[in-house]
Amino acid sequence: MFDVSERMKKLPPYLFAEIDKKRKKLIAEGKEVISFGVGDPDLPTPERIVNAVRKAVGDPSVHRYPFGKGRADFRKAIADYYKKYSSVSLDPETEICVLIGSKEGIAHFPLAFINPGDVTLVPEPGYPVYQIGTILAGGTPYFMPLKEENDFLPDFGKIPDDVLAKAKILYLNYPNNPTGACADDEFLKDAVRFCKKHNLILLYDAAYHEMYFEGKRPVSFLSIPGAKDIGIEIHSLSKTYNMTGWRIGWACGNEKLVSALATLKENIDSGTFEAIQIAGVECLTGNQEDVVEMRKIYQERRDVLIEGLKKLKFRVKIPVATFYLWLNVGGDSLAFADKLLSEAHIIVTPGIGFGPSGEGYVRFALTIDKNMIKKAIERMENVLK
Repeated sequence: MFDVSERMKKLPPYLFAEIDKKRKKLIAEGKEVISFGVGDPDLPTPERIVNAVRKAVGDPSVHRYPFGKGRADFRKAIADYYKKYSSVSLDPETEICVLIGSKEGIAHFPLAFINPGDVTLVPEPGYPVYQIGTILAGGTPYFMPLKEENDFLPDFGKIPDDVLAKAKILYLNYPNNPTGACADDEFLKDAVRFCKKHNLILLYDAAYHEMYFEGKRPVSFLSIPGAKDIGIEIHSLSKTYNMTGWRIGWACGNEKLVSALATLKENIDSGTFEAIQIAGVECLTGNQEDVVEMRKIYQERRDVLIEGLKKLKFRVKIPVATFYLWLNVGGDSLAFADKLLSEAHIIVTPGIGFGPSGEGYVRFALTIDKNMIKKAIERMENVLK
């Protein structure tokens, strides 16, 4: 009786929702599930941030519609954060817009710039929302393979001229989900030159920028000369401060791109709850020792998992950032994931779910305690003999 739109019919099943359904089904059957699936931090939000929102929510002035680009104090905190950690200057009034989480900004952005028939350049394997946002805006995603032999960086030289003629947006995401790879300044300089040559907008997803190991902080996209001429960066508090459920992030960069996204949002939503924005100020301006500790915990978990996988004779590429490990399993990723799920009650994400170039890999999210990681290795050993 009710037929969905053609755009809805083009959407792939949302990968992580499907994984969560399987997890809940096994738990309902009484199974102990060890899930490396969805990248949702198990660590609590730091107490200093929780206290900030407790205090803020008691103020009746924050209970009203939070219209506009976001609170001035939060946007200033964002600008100060970029200046301190990336030596990037941002105008809080014109170059920053608060989001209801980075996913929201990524999904809505194409609606401001994509017309039917336009193309976006999407990395794959990659975050599914890049292609989903494109499809919902009436555009067509063109997938750029990320191959291990190329350090999981796209090869711009292999994009056909007829695709480039229709392309409007290039998506990049480093540190990268799902591969854990980082981009150096030479690649980012090349990306900026490429976008200027072909009149492309560059949307840079920096959700994992603060999640790195061995003290090797990733290059900031906006620190690249000319980046702000063509680019917008999407950032989030979700992973850095264990706030996935709070739904807060921001877009920053080119004034016209930020303004267009802000105008779009004014017509779709009414902004981010101001009490959470006040907590966001505490996130960025308070003592960052909890972030340092977070990195230590994920690095320890990474090392425990790597040690176990090596004992199982896997060839492991050690991630330098994110809380993901991208494992080459040498075959059918769905079959491998299904075997672990059915025989060991372990959830991993099959690489094919991130795109064709993800086939042969599975993704582990380091969002479980190291003792559970050790237990998972024991279970894997029993079923992979």
